[in-house]
Amino acid sequence: MAQTNAPTEFKAVLDPTDLSAIPRDLSFHAVANPQPRVLTSEQIEQFNREGYVKGIRVYSDEEIKSLRAYFDALLAKVVAEGGDSYSISSAHLKYGRVWDIVTNAKIVACVRDLLGENVVGWGSHFFCKMPHDGKKVAWHQDSSYWPLTPSKAVTVWLAIDDADVENACMRFVSGSHHHGAMTFRPSDPAEHNVLNQTIENVEQYGHFVDDCLKAGEISLHSDLLLHGSEANDSDRRRCGLTLRYAPADVHAYLGWNQKGVWVSGSDPTGHWLNRPRPENE
Repeated sequence: MAQTNAPTEFKAVLDPTDLSAIPRDLSFHAVANPQPRVLTSEQIEQFNREGYVKGIRVYSDEEIKSLRAYFDALLAKVVAEGGDSYSISSAHLKYGRVWDIVTNAKIVACVRDLLGENVVGWGSHFFCKMPHDGKKVAWHQDSSYWPLTPSKAVTVWLAIDDADVENACMRFVSGSHHHGAMTFRPSDPAEHNVLNQTIENVEQYGHFVDDCLKAGEISLHSDLLLHGSEANDSDRRRCGLTLRYAPADVHAYLGWNQKGVWVSGSDPTGHWLNRPRPENE
């Protein structure tokens, strides 16, 4: 999903001509990890085959209750300043408590099993669908928004609220990451799409999977996997925090390497920054 409202040193919403000039490898690189430490071998195989794993408990009920209260207060502050429920982006660069989530040892351990020892966290964005807000997230690939190469980034989706079909949980097209970069069209404003891209006729690329999660659970998916979500027509909110990670050999253009926080190992290339924890909670 696209990063929006990022700090001014980053180009957040990219002109397609920017990306077309970047020599990117947009093919899926299968995970080769015969001895994962946290995920099971079956989960590694599923990620390679289907492009995702889901339903992994990270935070206890009490811990996620505390995080939800933190987000509630943060959202109220952002809205009071003129933002909306989708405005809290690149949050780990602004808020210490989000930096703590990006670097959470349980989350990092799962990501490390997919990406290797040297891992950078570079993105964090709350996607909060208020009850009856009428906005959907059209089918898209994360990689089409990002000036990164090769295409090895992984998104962690942390459920702040319970996410299910009723309140418009995320949906995957299983196996679609094997088809490489796909053609998209600009979204029509009348579609009430949170993002600005739409990929059509996605059923040809695989079968649909609902990413139902209990609050405190995560899913992880490839940056090439087709995903999206419907409008939330329920009386319940559906909030998730997306966390973006990449291995050390991924190169970021357009200054996006400045978003980096090293969460595991080190950066032998010296390409990514290692941003300190923000003082602002």
